[in-house]
Amino acid sequence: MNHWLVKTEPNDWSWADHCKAPKRTTCWDGVRNAQAQLNLKAMAKGDKVFIYHTGKEKQIVGLATVTKTFYPDPTEETGRMGMVDLRAEKAVPSPVTLAQVKADKRFADFLLVRNSRLSVMPVGTKHWAVLCKMAGAAS
Repeated sequence: MNHWLVKTEPNDWSWADHCKAPKRTTCWDGVRNAQAQLNLKAMAKGDKVFIYHTGKEKQIVGLATVTKTFYPDPTEETGRMGMVDLRAEKAVPSPVTLAQVKADKRFADFLLVRNSRLSVMPVGTKHWAVLCKMAGAAS
């Protein structure tokens, strides 16, 4: 199983919106960056995902699971882009801020620190475990 982090602007689509979706599941669409698209393609059913609020919050707020692998994104006209489905599992008891991550030397090589604009990124096993502990969530 792999681990991921996906970003969303909470004014456009928030953790609360995701939890209100039917069966707490929604498509993760609108991703247009080529590297982020490759990361979506690499996701497998059952992979665990951190939901991260961008904007003023800049923090990990929830845990989700991939329920449907990469398929075409109908909101994109060329047919080259795709999306996955994610099911909201639970809010994290203690949201983890970007400031906390940047202040921790264990995350010096973490993509959230190195390439903060990437909207879909892998999270290594070691980073996943540390982030889960910081968030008060079981890994």
